[in-house]
Amino acid sequence: MNKEIFVCDCDVIHEDVVARVHNQMPDSDNFYSLANFYKLLSDKTRVHILWALSCETMCVCDLAVLLDMTKSAISHQLKTLRLANLVKYEKKGREVYYSLSDKKVKALFKIYSKTKQTKNKKKKRQIKR
Repeated sequence: MNKEIFVCDCDVIHEDVVARVHNQMPDSDNFYSLANFYKLLSDKTRVHILWALSCETMCVCDLAVLLDMTKSAISHQLKTLRLANLVKYEKKGREVYYSLSDKKVKALFKIYSKTKQTKNKKKKRQIKR
């Protein structure tokens, strides 16, 4: 098995490239926030919940039925998402309804859907040839 490591074999520094990227680079706090955002998306249940809430405002009971999980398990994940300010809730009598509080999640799902559709179309074209 070939285990080549692709590394520059010289000491040339492309100062203009480094400077341009450095000027565009966010501060460390932004990278920390971004990493935490992606950590939240690393759990399949949370992604399911976020996807459902990107379609409709839903109560815990409805989410539990939709995802075939207990209300307790759904509530646990919703708490994590709420603490991250990705979802918000509204009480109506004894019911609690959740919705997205951050539009970037819905935008992310739209981007994913468009990318997935584009890839599927390319695959279909390749199959037809």
